[in-house]
Amino acid sequence: MATMPPESTPVVLFGYDSSPFTQKVRLALRLKQIPYTFILVPSMMPRPILRDNFNLAYRKIPVLAIGRDIYIDTSLILEALEHHFPPSRGYGTLYPSPSDTVRPLVRGFASYWTDRPLFRVMTGLIPSTVWRTHFGTDRANLIGHKLDADKLERKVPQNLAGLDLQLSLLEPLFASRRQWVFDGASPSAADLALWYQLDWGEKISRGEGIEDLTGGGTRDGYGEGIDSVFNGERYPGLTAWFGQFKEYIEGLSSTETRFERGDDTGIAQVLDKVQSAALRKDVVLLPTLAGPHGSLDKRNGLVAGVLVSVAPDDTGQGSPTVGTLVAITPEEVVISPAKIGDGPRVGDVRIHFPRIGFVVRPVGTAKL
Repeated sequence: MATMPPESTPVVLFGYDSSPFTQKVRLALRLKQIPYTFILVPSMMPRPILRDNFNLAYRKIPVLAIGRDIYIDTSLILEALEHHFPPSRGYGTLYPSPSDTVRPLVRGFASYWTDRPLFRVMTGLIPSTVWRTHFGTDRANLIGHKLDADKLERKVPQNLAGLDLQLSLLEPLFASRRQWVFDGASPSAADLALWYQLDWGEKISRGEGIEDLTGGGTRDGYGEGIDSVFNGERYPGLTAWFGQFKEYIEGLSSTETRFERGDDTGIAQVLDKVQSAALRKDVVLLPTLAGPHGSLDKRNGLVAGVLVSVAPDDTGQGSPTVGTLVAITPEEVVISPAKIGDGPRVGDVRIHFPRIGFVVRPVGTAKL
């Protein structure tokens, strides 16, 4: 497997403030104390900075660059951060439990619980004014069907009940007043994943950040909030843990350098550093106990050098990323992206996708 990137390799996060998954990665970078640059991008397409510099037309956010290796989706981004910036090099850890057997449970907790059913409940609490803007049209196109703002507004009580169910399932984790979700010495990726969802949900349900989310399409406010179900009387253990994690993260130093949209000079300097980072000859892959399943991948037409499409298995299926397959493991697929326009300004790049939540197929063999 590949060795670690040099300390000088730039780490650049592309996202926007009202994106919950962007906040998830920012929390991970702070927990691990990794210096990085945060570049603000629009909440809606197009995003020319990603298209022109990396040949990346992928619709979702965040995107993380470690040099000229580009990582997609938080399920893979967190694993990349843990691998490339390990505690042995002086960084924090997202997996503080002394037992490696806990790590798959932490990953499943985040990928299959907080990032999916809990997130879906939270999105049902976003004020209906959001869906009456251009952002609502954009997200309808992403999802693949029209969003009825009036209907979504009427469903808020139902979604609050859905959140109450989620909190009821989570409360036993903290009923004994244990400190963290999986009892480590410090917060793990499970604490991070749960906290960012509740923090974002509490804010967005009140309408905080919706002006940023919609690109100015509506003003902040108009939301009911989640106080009726998420409060200390109803869920004392969960509420206490929520405050405890906030105190812990605020006690860590910020490692972020931030560039707002429009700061062309500063952003250009960051991208120059990315361009100067060498694209390694060996493919950077995250370790897995079982190596690539060559015979099975071949049966599926997934061999190095073929043109493939990679798309989420939920929203955004109609906008796949196309490129040449470079490498594949049971958990990761790496492609060299198809050329867009004049090609990537920073030079050749590799784009890494997780296989959790994504479908990879040879181009022309089947519909997505």
